[in-house]
Amino acid sequence: MPQFAVDSAALTYDDEGPRDAPEAPLVLVHGWTANRHRWDHQTAHFSGRRRVIRLDLRGHGDSTGAGVRTVAELADDVLALLDHLGVGRFVLVGHSMGGMIAQTIALAHPERVERMVLVNSIGRMTYSRGRGLLMAASTLVPYRMFVAANIRRAFAPGHPREEIREYVRASAGTPREVVMTLYGAMRAFDVLDRAGEIHTPTLMVHGYHDVQLPVRQMLRMAMAYPDAVVRILDAGHELPVEKPAELTAVLDAFVTVKQ
Repeated sequence: MPQFAVDSAALTYDDEGPRDAPEAPLVLVHGWTANRHRWDHQTAHFSGRRRVIRLDLRGHGDSTGAGVRTVAELADDVLALLDHLGVGRFVLVGHSMGGMIAQTIALAHPERVERMVLVNSIGRMTYSRGRGLLMAASTLVPYRMFVAANIRRAFAPGHPREEIREYVRASAGTPREVVMTLYGAMRAFDVLDRAGEIHTPTLMVHGYHDVQLPVRQMLRMAMAYPDAVVRILDAGHELPVEKPAELTAVLDAFVTVKQ
């Protein structure tokens, strides 16, 4: 597993597929408490014909490093890794918090992002007063209970319980300081008023049953984008692992350059 050192963190990443492929490299960014293996299906599908880069964000998976207080700092990590790998222009795919990172990069460096895919992501986290109070109270419970509650509700009804338990276990392995600090970073994230500045062709894929980041919030964001395509799939918040083949097919149709 190669690693790249940046600002007191060591980022573990995979860099697969042909370097001489005619299409821009595909960069896959996972979400909060997850890791690069959320993209196993997509990596296996695309890496046979194009370069695919995925990483564990700082403090997640096999990467080290403390939590940071803004999504922009995570975006800086991703860009630093891509600079290290000599990647100039790329197709950016982000899930949940990874989609927040993707939007941050597209706003700061539009010339580098050829296309963008936002999977179960939004431009601003908004809640009713009751929901906000519930989320604030949830931070006071024991850490594993907090993680378990968030991960369980991320899956659509009927998803195998054994798989959910495994994802809870893996997520709870993420250091508490990293999880809670980034929880605050996501709640503070807000680029919705700047969505009209993102002229990058963008695909927004969302799970119909997503209660973490509801579809209506994504649609509000989509309305502000000058060039966005929306697809809704029968899944919850964890689309990359709930409906891997369906998500891969939708991605392929959008990111593959037709000859």
